[in-house]
Amino acid sequence: MNNYNNYQGSDYQQYGQAYGQQYGYGTQADPVVMNSAFAVLMRKVYVWMTLALAVTGLTAYGVASSPSLIEMIYSSQAVFWILAIVEIGLVIGLSAAINKMSFSTAAIMFVVYSVVNGVTMSFIFLAYTMSSIALTFFITAGAFAGMAAVGYFIKKDLSGMGKFLLFALIGIIIASVVNIFMKSSGLEFAISIIGVLLFAGLTAYDSQKIKVMLMQAGGEVNEMTQKIALMGALSLYLDFINLFLYLLRFLGKMRD
Repeated sequence: MNNYNNYQGSDYQQYGQAYGQQYGYGTQADPVVMNSAFAVLMRKVYVWMTLALAVTGLTAYGVASSPSLIEMIYSSQAVFWILAIVEIGLVIGLSAAINKMSFSTAAIMFVVYSVVNGVTMSFIFLAYTMSSIALTFFITAGAFAGMAAVGYFIKKDLSGMGKFLLFALIGIIIASVVNIFMKSSGLEFAISIIGVLLFAGLTAYDSQKIKVMLMQAGGEVNEMTQKIALMGALSLYLDFINLFLYLLRFLGKMRD
């Protein structure tokens, strides 16, 4: 399972508020300018997320199409674990140091993470048929769009879900590690169901969270607000990837 960034609940909102207070925009900005900047930044969130998904998908397919790369990655546990550690390091580093790095550096790290994630996800093209992968992708896209719309348009404040979803995420990670040793099909099925529900909920939660952040910090499109949008794109990217992987457990058809 891919790593989820560490901005949760009010911390994520305060991150946006801090930029607004530091640079003197937000509540004092002209409403027309603010709405225009907000629209641009929200569009950037989904464009960057989509581009990252495309990079990951193309990388995964390219690696799966190269027998030599597949042999190099999957014939040695050391190589696979190095890639996994690099993935974790990139997400933690980007989330923890976003304030200190330039936007261009953050964007490069996001792209590199998308590539590395594509390499480690190449196994799906080896394990599942192309038709079932495509079907699962389109179902994931529909479910993701629906839950993102719920989070964006719903009037109810979803910030209270943050801690519950975080605890559920920690629980599912622990259960997944335990099941590596137990190899219980029943537990795996339960983890898959909870995983789908969890990341559907996180999609709605993150969608609203990103909206609130950009409204609080968005008086103009600059390097700081673009970094907020980039972190939002990373959150939604991770939600989509994990939702896709859990749905693939149900809908994926194994190769003969």
